Amino acid sequence: MDLSRTSTAPPPTPPDTAPAAVKGKAVHPGDKIFRGLSRGSGITLLVIMAAIAAFLTYRASIAISENSVNFLTAFEWNPQGDPPAFGIGILAFGTVVSSLIAMVIAVPVAVGIALFISHYAPRRLAAPLAYVIDLLAAVPSIIYGLWGALFLVPYLDGLTRWMDQFLGWTTVFEMSNPGSPARSIFTVGILLAIMILPIITNVSREVFLQAPRMYEEAALALGATRWEVIRMSVLPFGRSGIISASMLGLGRALGETMAVATVLSPGFVFTWHLLDPGSGTFAQNIAAKFNEADDFGRDALIASGLVLFVITLLVNGAARYIIARRKEYSGANA
Repeated sequence: MDLSRTSTAPPPTPPDTAPAAVKGKAVHPGDKIFRGLSRGSGITLLVIMAAIAAFLTYRASIAISENSVNFLTAFEWNPQGDPPAFGIGILAFGTVVSSLIAMVIAVPVAVGIALFISHYAPRRLAAPLAYVIDLLAAVPSIIYGLWGALFLVPYLDGLTRWMDQFLGWTTVFEMSNPGSPARSIFTVGILLAIMILPIITNVSREVFLQAPRMYEEAALALGATRWEVIRMSVLPFGRSGIISASMLGLGRALGETMAVATVLSPGFVFTWHLLDPGSGTFAQNIAAKFNEADDFGRDALIASGLVLFVITLLVNGAARYIIARRKEYSGANA
């Protein structure tokens, strides 16, 4: 028999019994309502962001047009002068440095606490500890500020003197006046680290708990230690979550107002000595001077707020770029 001439008929095509919703045709009115609400929510958010940016830009342009010095580099703030002279050099330096100090302290500690709760602590201890950390995230900023001014500042005097004695050669940790209280950018950074610690810890903990259990069990079966399991299975899976948690914490540190205003000495002075009183941040300067400022002075403060708004957008955009570029950061690819 010639098999080359034998043809096999294709199997019959089964009838199309898929529902209309599977084909892409929405049937239920609830689907249309939900889709419209979702689209409207996204458009509304964009409109609100654009309205905020337009308002800040308009009011800032009024003040900057009358400014007699470079707004981005000047180290003075006198919008009531004749001519007006104000700049954000000191504010940008204080905001960025205090936030960096907070991130350097808070991120490693928060990741360590999250790993302890999710993979090391017994269940009896993990649940109460996670609950306490959740409560710390709900403490108002003014409470942190009062605690920092009345407790943290006096008890940091010994630490700042020790740093001045042994690390003063770096200039950064040198004190111009060793007898001054610790109302400095360094103290603000420590306080901000304590404030953002619960946010980073909570998000990182939830991400670590979602790590695939089979990867951890497979690593343990191959003879890996607990730390090797975390290093090879948990941390790669949770990198995107750690970055997202860090950006949330950084956003709060950049915009924190009341706690910083309560602790930081109100001196508009630029210094590389992080242990000296003075300096300032965007939010602290706005809160301290908004009530006493006239219309032009408020426009100048709004101009500084516009810079903080742009910095926040750039930070979040950079975080999303890092996550998108490094695909292995995604837990789905772990």
